[in-house]
Amino acid sequence: MYPCFFALMMLLGWSIQAGSPILSGHPMEALIGDAVVQSVTWLKDASRSRTLDQAINIYQQRYGRHPPPSFDAWYTYATERSTLVIDDYNSLYEDLRPFWGLSPAEIRHRTQQVISDPWNDVAGIIIRNGRAKMGPDFKPTHRWMVEGFISMLEPFVQHLPDMDLALNLNDEPRVALPHSVMQTLLADAAPPATLPARVLRRWSPNRAETWSREGNNLWSPRPFSSFPHINSFSATTVACSPSSGARKDHIWDPSPLCLSCAAPHCNGTLLSDWSLSASPCHQPDLRNLHGFYLSPATFKISHSLFPIFSQSKPEGFADILYPSPWNYVDKVNYAPDDTNPDLPFAQKANSLFWRGATSEGLSRYGTWKGMTRQRLVHLANDHTRSFHSPALPMLLPHPRLEGKYSYQLPSNPLNTLDTTLNISFVAIYRAWDSDCPAQEREFNLSQSIDFQSHWSHRYLFDMDGAAFSGRFLPFLQSKSLPFRTGIFRAWYDSRLTAWAHFVPIDIRLHGLFSTLAYFTGTKGEEGASTLTGKAGMEARIVAGEAIAERGREWAAKVLRKEDMEVYLFRLLLEWGRITDERRDEIGFMLAQNDGEGDSDG
Repeated sequence: MYPCFFALMMLLGWSIQAGSPILSGHPMEALIGDAVVQSVTWLKDASRSRTLDQAINIYQQRYGRHPPPSFDAWYTYATERSTLVIDDYNSLYEDLRPFWGLSPAEIRHRTQQVISDPWNDVAGIIIRNGRAKMGPDFKPTHRWMVEGFISMLEPFVQHLPDMDLALNLNDEPRVALPHSVMQTLLADAAPPATLPARVLRRWSPNRAETWSREGNNLWSPRPFSSFPHINSFSATTVACSPSSGARKDHIWDPSPLCLSCAAPHCNGTLLSDWSLSASPCHQPDLRNLHGFYLSPATFKISHSLFPIFSQSKPEGFADILYPSPWNYVDKVNYAPDDTNPDLPFAQKANSLFWRGATSEGLSRYGTWKGMTRQRLVHLANDHTRSFHSPALPMLLPHPRLEGKYSYQLPSNPLNTLDTTLNISFVAIYRAWDSDCPAQEREFNLSQSIDFQSHWSHRYLFDMDGAAFSGRFLPFLQSKSLPFRTGIFRAWYDSRLTAWAHFVPIDIRLHGLFSTLAYFTGTKGEEGASTLTGKAGMEARIVAGEAIAERGREWAAKVLRKEDMEVYLFRLLLEWGRITDERRDEIGFMLAQNDGEGDSDG
């Protein structure tokens, strides 16, 4: 057994026990109710437009500019595919906004820098005359990713201008801008005070020539620095304010739980703000709680603004997110069959299920002990029951006050939960020296499974690997209830609402048992610390099923392959404008005679 696992649990238990308040109701009821309202409100705001004219007006109000050329083609494409999300692309615009602070020529030059050298692990996508192809200078190991990206844009590529794109082939993101640099770029990126009365509806002529590599000094210096297998926290949190905890507080001892780090996004042990929980700026303890920070397997980073398209990123990175080909080409997918049916929620096995490998980061000198996957498997298999640690606290019915709740300390929370935690590794990967045999001794490995067998379990746990989890969308599409933790966010996260569509868990995992107990109920326990008797809690199976079904229905409405295409189409139209020499003059308007002809010229 390893003390660093236990010390965190011990400090957490005693700190909450010392001042546990009496709650008048279970806070998850309010979290779920508020989330449902938030989700409904978001959809209303995201789908206000009923006509192209309305979409243009809302675009201008939201983003302070005219839409880009070919916006009418995008609108037709979106509406013909019954896309619900027409108006809210805020996360897309936040990704692109810093690039308005660079000149189009500089963006094009930086694109050529990163795609011209295979060492950069970046693939070039070349779009010319309405067709897309792969560039020549990249390592072929991720050909499926590049081909999947091209497949995603082929249905609308004829509407795109000539341009080159830089696709990140690594799992890890690539661009972390210092706080002061980002603020300067954003100041320079402000939209005009007033919209121009007229725009040119065509892209600039001869765009292909502007993407030429000839005459450019592309290889010196290289744009990225390589820092694999070492702690990346300081290098990746430069985007945080100098006054933030991530920049000024250094937590060298990984064992105590930093309650002040979790407090801004938690209600007790329950995660209350999923978006904020991804920010490292108020969480200096993340340095030791995730494989990406502890020891990334591959990490080539730039602190300058390079135009890198990535599948996911933690908060603070300036990569441009796009829908992942992993999901688009069904590398894993939701496909129940007669052998592995997706039964109604109440008929599934009453268990929280996870299988996977130690792929979160490369372990060396014991860094695996802080990684999320290892901590979860350790916690779920009763490894905290030793002299190092009392049990994790759980939010349970108060033993004497009916209808009230308080944090309590069952001596064995796994036995208190009225469910089974079926969580284990199938393989040990990315471990050097003694870290591989150490993990083999610590974890009892299970056999690999058919992915479709997940649907037999009522609750599914999902978390990051080296980057985002490719399983999450299939989990969401199923009739099971996904529990999710992690720091990586993908293109779809702005469309999802935690507690309405899935159950969020803080990266520290200190709220897992309390959260799970709300849905599964508890068996109660005689003689538990602070209890005068047996205090069990009824299962809320209907509440769990409601979230699972809401997430399932939502995924079928806004996370389809058609929605991925629509998102990418909109993204690349915006990118086409940002990289155009006349970007302040071009756009799309109705009812104007500007002599420029059709918008897709």
